[in-house]
Amino acid sequence: MADNDAVSTANLFDAAFALGAPYQLVTSLHPLDPGWRLQGPARCVRHFGSVDIFLETIDVSAPGEILVIDNDGRDDEGCIGDLVVIEAWAAKLAGIVVWGRHRDSMDLRRIGLPVFSRGSCAAGPTRLDPRSRDAFGQARLDSAIVHDGDWITADEDGVLVLQADDVASVRRRALEIRAKEAAQADSVRNGTSLREQLGLDEFRQARERDPELTFRQHLGRRGGAIEV
Repeated sequence: MADNDAVSTANLFDAAFALGAPYQLVTSLHPLDPGWRLQGPARCVRHFGSVDIFLETIDVSAPGEILVIDNDGRDDEGCIGDLVVIEAWAAKLAGIVVWGRHRDSMDLRRIGLPVFSRGSCAAGPTRLDPRSRDAFGQARLDSAIVHDGDWITADEDGVLVLQADDVASVRRRALEIRAKEAAQADSVRNGTSLREQLGLDEFRQARERDPELTFRQHLGRRGGAIEV
């Protein structure tokens, strides 16, 4: 997808909120490279200490999917490293999101496949837990529960999870919000303050008549984009 078609998690969040579309937002996971962006359908797996479960998941994944790994948010091991990441890259996955930590950071930057995690840890897994029957199809990312096919959008502001059926409508609204906010920013650069554009004085006067009026309600009447 071209950069000018990319939509931020912030715009998508605003759009989902405006439309009443279900969403889950995870702010505890961050990209290894701040410039990395990620979007695509989820392919979920739980980690139990052995790399073969990732290879099995990649083997049944489609190009463009995102490997979503539930490692219980562990901080004592980096559950993926350069070999898993380059295997995912070779399989044309869009990227990896880990509820846990990664390792081999320098090599991961060279590979260039976007990786989002809780951070790095030099230690690899030393445990081997029994694999449960629900190893595939669902993963936890912090407080979010992700299923295969859920839509993941991630950038340095967070990881947003949407239902697949809502993606098209949420994206359309997000593009509208982005365009409106870009026009508002241009107007500020050209001398019209955001206070003027959003009718701050008008809002103050209206609030004197109706103390229950919120700024969000005021903006909704004016078609403002800074809040939805």
